[in-house]
Amino acid sequence: MIKFSEDKLNKVEELMARYPEGKQKSALIPVLHLAQDTFDGWLDVPVMDYVAELLHITPIEVYEVASFYSMFNLKPVGKYLFEVCRTGPCMLNGSDDIIEYIKVKLGVQEGQTTADGLFTLKPVECLGACGYAPMMQLGKTYREHLTKEKIDSIVEECTRAAAN
Repeated sequence: MIKFSEDKLNKVEELMARYPEGKQKSALIPVLHLAQDTFDGWLDVPVMDYVAELLHITPIEVYEVASFYSMFNLKPVGKYLFEVCRTGPCMLNGSDDIIEYIKVKLGVQEGQTTADGLFTLKPVECLGACGYAPMMQLGKTYREHLTKEKIDSIVEECTRAAAN
C-alpha cells in the first residue's frame, strides 16, 4: 500500500499550510518531489493518485504537472540519472555529440536504463547553466563543460561509488 510515513505526512501538511484555504494545489510540486524521493525515484500512477487524494485534487491535475516537468520521472530510473541539457546553447556546444557518446558508452537509448540498473540517460530542456555548456545534472550536482573524457570519468566515478 502506498502511504507516506507519519513524518512525511506532517511535511505534506506543512507544505499545504503555506497556501490559503482552498489553494492546496499550490503544494503540488513540492509534494511530488517528496513522493518521488520516497517511492523509488519515480512516480507511478498509484503514487500520483495518492498525491491527488492528499491534496484533494483530481488525479489528472497531478498527471498534467508530473508529465510536463522533466524533473519528474514517470518510469523507473537507474541509480545515476544523466539529465543532459539539449537546448540551444548546450546544443551549439556539442550536447548532441555528448548524448550520442553516452548512448554508445552505456549501450542505451534516450530514456533507457542500463541492464545493471545503474545508469539512465534522460535528455532534458534547459537546466539554466548555459555558460557551462554542454552540461548535465547528476543528482543534485551539475557536471559542466562536458567532453567524452569527462563522461568516461563520471561513469567510472559512479561505477566505483556503486560498488562500495
